[in-house]
Formats: sequence, structure tokens, C-alpha cells
Amino acid sequence: MNDNLNELEAGTISVQRPGKRNGKMWVASGAAVVAVAVASAVAMHWGAKSAPVVAPAAPPVAISAPLQRNLDTRLGFLGQFSAVQKVELRAQVGGTLTAIHFKDGDIVHKGDLLFEIDTVPYQIKMSQATALLESANARLDLATRELARAQMLKSTDAGTAENVEQRNAERLAAQAAVDDAKAQVRDARFDLDHCQITAPFTGRIGTHLVSIGNLVAGSRAASSPTTLLTTLVSLDPIYLDFDMSEGDYMTFLREREKQKDQLTDKVNISLADESTFTHAGTLNFIDNALDRSSGTIHARAIVPNPNLFMTPGGFARVQLAVSVPHPTLLVPDAAVLPDQSDHIVLTVGPNDAVTPKRVQLGDIRGGLRVIQSGLTPTDKVIIDGIPYAQPGSKVSPHAGSIQFGSDQG
Repeated sequence: MNDNLNELEAGTISVQRPGKRNGKMWVASGAAVVAVAVASAVAMHWGAKSAPVVAPAAPPVAISAPLQRNLDTRLGFLGQFSAVQKVELRAQVGGTLTAIHFKDGDIVHKGDLLFEIDTVPYQIKMSQATALLESANARLDLATRELARAQMLKSTDAGTAENVEQRNAERLAAQAAVDDAKAQVRDARFDLDHCQITAPFTGRIGTHLVSIGNLVAGSRAASSPTTLLTTLVSLDPIYLDFDMSEGDYMTFLREREKQKDQLTDKVNISLADESTFTHAGTLNFIDNALDRSSGTIHARAIVPNPNLFMTPGGFARVQLAVSVPHPTLLVPDAAVLPDQSDHIVLTVGPNDAVTPKRVQLGDIRGGLRVIQSGLTPTDKVIIDGIPYAQPGSKVSPHAGSIQFGSDQG
């Protein structure tokens, strides 16, 4: 017993106490696992640092120089058609409406009979005026003969000067009665003629507002209420009205001043269902003052309308040329990107790096966007693959092409 204690104090004998052996074994195993995990992590870390990094491939893009064309400068507006002539047809005489000689919406021609009003009252008036004229003519004839007789008697001293003067006064009164009767005949003829209402010009007629059998109120000078029968508008030619902003108006004036007499007043027109400007008209009016409330000035073009496709009240797009043709750069409209309140075009610069350029835009011509400033004819504009091109990044460019469509578009 004493020997064992001495060995224990000397550290030469290990003593295992009950219940402690398993705990030591678990501690030793855990330490080994942690050591293995740390070694693996260190190995993976050094292995990753030593592996080569592969850069992503540059995205492919199509590039092209801006298309160059000799084009005029145009201003675009939205216009509305209006009739050159428009009339409200009203009766100048009153009476019962007896006939309507058109279908609503017809094209009628100048002089076509449209309405008829009962003529019986006016035929009676015409007969009375005619009879009065015949009576006045008879009195004038008698007064003329009596004056001649009185003058003859006076020349033979069988009559007096007083008798001649009396007969002359009677003849003058008879002449005045004839003139009055003729006026009444003309008045009756006017009323009778205006029982038939005809088209004053060629155009499209509206719906009839009075049916047969209704009593129509008429007045020659419209001094009393009259009955509106229908409306008539001319269609060929037709007006196209539009408004210029003050800025556009100044551009128009300055460009016209530069060009002097080199420009015509031609406008190009596209109807509501058209995508091209296939119709032409002539600018024939610009108002003499700006509208203070809207800051615009009214303008008008006159347009041939032989097929009657253009209708008063309809809308159309208008292009007004304000300069003669000059070299112009164009790019696809999809190549122009918004940048806050400005616009940019992506180009490919040195080392195939994407370089944005700020541009000023014009209108659409031939399906392409006019670039007024910001590009040069030698720039390499990205026209395809734009979503993959970021400013400053590198791309893999290949040649593309820009096609010009119809100049009417």
C-alpha cells in the first residue's frame, strides 16, 4: 500500500477512477474532428486562391454608323378637318312642307332640288300681281293716248296748256302704277321660286329636321324665327386646322426667313387609320395673333379630297416642311434611350468599350429617328443587343445595317 502511494506521488502509476474513462475518450474524439475540419477549410481556402479566375465573355452587339440622308426639316402637328363651306338650310317663305328630294347623308350637287313648300298661296299672289300689272298697263296706255290728244289740240289752239299738264300728270301716275305692279310681280315670283329649296353647292347633306306635312316658318332676311330644315357641308376641297406652339411658330418663321423663296407651303397628311403621310395639302392661312390662353397660333391648310375620305371633324397628323433638304443623321428609334429629361445613344469606343452620347432628337423619318446633334457620321452606334451593353463595359461588336423605309412614314 505504501509502495503504491509512493509510485503515485512519483508520477509513475496512472490511476483510472470509475466513471471517468468514457468522458476522456469523447473529448479526444471531438478534438480530432475539429482538427480535421479546420485542416479541410484551410486546404479549400488555399486551393481556391490558387485556382485561375475566368472573366465572363463580352456580350455580342451589332453596330453601324448613323445613316445619312438629305432630308428637309419638318414640324409635326395634330389637325382637325373642317368644311370650306357650311350652310344651314332654312326656308325664305313659310308654308306646308310637301316634298323631300334626298336621302339623309347623300352627296348632293349644286342646284339639286332638296325641299318643296306648298306653292298654292304664292301662285294666288302671283296671279293677283299679274292682274294688277295688266290693269296698270291699260291705264298707262290710256293716259298716254289722252296726253297725245291734248298736245295735238293745244297745237291747233283747240286745247289748253292746263289740259296738257293734267293729262301728263295722269300718265305719270299710270307709269308709277305700272312700276309698282311690276315690283309686286317680282315679289310674288320670288316667293314662288323659293318654295323650292335647292343645294347652293356640292357637298354632303345632313339629316332632315322637318318631315313632310309640317308647317315651315320662313323669313327672307331672317328678321323673324325661321325653321332649320337641314345642314350642308362641302367636302372637296376641305380645310385642315391645326395650332402651332410659340416655339414651333418661331422655328417656322426663322427657317422660312433663311430659305427665302426656296420652300413651298406644302404639308403632308396622315389620316387616323394610316401610318404614312400619303396626302398633300397647301398651307393657306396663319392667324395674325397668338392665343394668350394657350400660347399657340392657329394655322390652316387646304387639302384636295376627291375620294371624300376626309370628313369635317375628323383628326389627322400634319407635317410641315420648314427647310430645304440637307444632310441628316438617322438611327433606329430603339437605339435611343431616355436619360432623365435627355436622351442618349450607346456607341462603341476604343477597346470596344460602351460609350454613351447625349443627343438632340428630331422627328421620325423613314421609320428612323432624326438626330439633330450629338453624333458624328463615323460613330459606331449600337443598334442591336442594347440590353446587354452597359456604359463603360466591353462588348463584342459585329457589323449591322440601318435601313431607311418610306420617306412618307
